[in-house]
Amino acid sequence: MPEIATATVATVTGLLSDIAATGADPLRGGYTRPVYSTAELDLREWFIEQATKRGLSVETDRNGAIWAWWDIPGGDRSNSLITGSHLDSVPGGGHFDGPLGVASALVAVDMLKARITTPTRPLAVVVFSEEEGSRFGVACLGSRLMTGAIDADKARNLSDPEGNTFADIARANGLDPRFLGKDEQLLGQIGAFVELHVEQGRGLIDLNRPIAVASSILGHGRWRLSINGQGNHAGTTLMADRRDPMIAASRTVVAIRDTARQQPHARATVGRLQPVPGGTNVIASRVDFWLDVRHPDDAITASLVESIHTQAQLIAAEEGCTIELTEESLSPTVHFDPGLQQQLQHALPDAPMLDTGAGHDAGVLSPLVPTAMLFVRNPSGISHSPEEHVLDEDAETGAQTLADALAALMT
Repeated sequence: MPEIATATVATVTGLLSDIAATGADPLRGGYTRPVYSTAELDLREWFIEQATKRGLSVETDRNGAIWAWWDIPGGDRSNSLITGSHLDSVPGGGHFDGPLGVASALVAVDMLKARITTPTRPLAVVVFSEEEGSRFGVACLGSRLMTGAIDADKARNLSDPEGNTFADIARANGLDPRFLGKDEQLLGQIGAFVELHVEQGRGLIDLNRPIAVASSILGHGRWRLSINGQGNHAGTTLMADRRDPMIAASRTVVAIRDTARQQPHARATVGRLQPVPGGTNVIASRVDFWLDVRHPDDAITASLVESIHTQAQLIAAEEGCTIELTEESLSPTVHFDPGLQQQLQHALPDAPMLDTGAGHDAGVLSPLVPTAMLFVRNPSGISHSPEEHVLDEDAETGAQTLADALAALMT
């Protein structure tokens, strides 16, 4: 029998209340916490403080992820059990996307420490960086770098809306850009990764259950479309003389919606559009906009993007413009590790299986290490929005479920 330890067990709601004001967005509502912003840096400090209070050994890896270790005697970290999530957000995002998984992981550690003094398997809570891609345009950038899913040179040269490169921002925050990239040693230590996350849809509402085990993640990608026209004066240029990329962009956005509606289970979204130069009384010279496409079948995702590109080329030509399509990220459909799923289902027999259309760090890690996910019910069914929500009792149930799952994986 393991030795019984005593420890103070925090609550998820209590931890989240500590950071409820950090990054609050008075304009959009919700939270805006891009990677390495003041808000996200404050959250990193909060996490380090919380991990240190729990006696965990805190380290930052070469790609900016923070690891808080509960080591076994002797310090061997092979076959480690990892949990955690992220702290950055989309612009005007919800209170739970990312932080719920981090807070739940800390509480799960408390619960495990209340049961045992020494883990039988090394355990770490990880905070990945730039999961949302809201600053540098590539989702799950930290985990992509760690796994080699993105070329390090490409990552170094990514730029934010102010023109800062990722290399510059990484350097300013204590990283050496020369060492960004795949971390074979760290990957080799991971025996399993279990990520808890707020559900970003209505699956658990419809099932009337608080917790689910993830089965898969829909394949998805992001593409940038740039339509070039002729910038000019809004007052002196006749309508017949215009080559307006904004018109071509708006027609393309509608065509994207119509194309996705024709394909069952497809999702296609334009959530960001940026005219250049962006003046009210100026006909834009260029419009950049970003396309997100998702489908369970990767071949259909590819065909949807090809169809959209073809239609966009025709629309641009009709408006006297040209168009360029650039792939920024692409993630194939993920089916989580069957063996790890079986272990979680055995440990959590009341939790249904549920797929998701949202991308996660667990999906990026899945080709290289066994990964799994737990979802916590979102009674609004809305995410990436201030309306995202988790009931207090479901948040605490999620942490308890995560602790039970981790305990089962330690045996």
